[in-house]
Amino acid sequence: MKLKKVLVPVDGSESAKRALTYATGLIGLTGGGEILLVHCHKPFPKLLGEPYLQLAINKIQENAERVIAPHRGILVKAGVEFTECILEGAPWDKIAEAAEIETCDMIVMGSRGCTDFQGLVLGSVTHRVLHAAPCPVLVIR
Repeated sequence: MKLKKVLVPVDGSESAKRALTYATGLIGLTGGGEILLVHCHKPFPKLLGEPYLQLAINKIQENAERVIAPHRGILVKAGVEFTECILEGAPWDKIAEAAEIETCDMIVMGSRGCTDFQGLVLGSVTHRVLHAAPCPVLVIR
């Protein structure tokens, strides 16, 4: 089996970093492929006027860049081909939608991300992606 494209959602958590490391190894074992690095952010505030709206947008974009940058470094160091995608909206919907649009062979994601639900065994985003994904999902602890 060759994995041509593997989607890895990242949110800045250690779980996401472990998932990316695992996905990088899988790509190498299956003869090469590409990783689609996805980060989802909350919708831009619609009720703010200028200049506050632009300030909010800038802050969200800076945060997305801060989250993605270390993961980009891991992939560059490993020599794995990748593309980045920053999406606005509910992570579980956007991750499943991106996997379908990009015809991903697999999603590799962490079992828990950066949420307020620290006590959950399986994160709510991960749980929802498992049910909505159009392809196999590998959950990394």
